[in-house]
Parts: sequence; structure tokens; C-alpha cells
Amino acid sequence: MGLINIASGSSVWRGLDYYNHQRVISYKQVSDSEYESIVLGSNHEKYHVFMDVSHPRKSTCDCPHANGKRIICKHIVALYFTVFPSEVDSFLKEVEEAEREYEAYEKERVNKLHSYIYGMSKQELQETVFELLDDLPEWAYDRFIRDKVGM
Repeated sequence: MGLINIASGSSVWRGLDYYNHQRVISYKQVSDSEYESIVLGSNHEKYHVFMDVSHPRKSTCDCPHANGKRIICKHIVALYFTVFPSEVDSFLKEVEEAEREYEAYEKERVNKLHSYIYGMSKQELQETVFELLDDLPEWAYDRFIRDKVGM
């Protein structure tokens, strides 16, 4: 499993921002898959990063978020994108593709819902509205009554 895949979404996006703002001050390759780096943090602190791309969980950073934990923080992600800049394009393409797929899924879902609702009889619609109202939290039920019924 790749480093980006095990990092949180927040760490990936913040790390990408750090990469774009060139927060990786320096880095060196220490083996085929290992890198060491200094990354400038948000409070101008310098954090020491060790990244192992073959075994991402062995990567470390001495920032408060990741220090002593097996967390892929934004500093490690920034180093990853600095060392492998082509991965930025790959990541962004994956995000765009996922967004397109989600939009298509949502559009299909709405179309199916419209077809279903327009195919219901008046009695089926009324029964469904009562069931839905019965399942609402009390505040939402009261608001519906106040706004729609006028009580």
C-alpha cells in the first residue's frame, strides 16, 4: 500500500500545499527507498522527516502530530511529492476521476429517485410522506408542521 493511500485526506492535501509552497528545505536519499529531510512547518519550525517508500509505516516525523506515532503527516507527504513530483499529477488525476464518477453516480441516483416518485400513486405518496414524517427527529417534525400546516 502506497504512502499516499495510508495518509489521511487532510495530511495529503496539506502536504500537497506544503509541496506547492516549497516547504521541503532539503532532502537526501539514504538508500534505494529511504529519504531524510528537513521540512518547514506552519510555525516556521523545522521538522526532521524520514520517509521509507517501500515500508511507509516506518516513515517518521518529529512534528507534534506524528512524533512517536505511525502516522503519515503532511510533512512526510510534502517530502514524497518533492521526491516524486510526477505523483502530484497522478494524485490529482485520480481525484478528478473520482469526482467525475461520484457526480455520475449522484446524477443517476437522482434520476432513479425522480422516476420512482413520479411512478407512485397518490396513496403511495401520502403513505410515504407519513412514514418519513414519523421517522424525523421531533424538531424536524415540529418545523414541518409549523411551516407546511401552519400550526
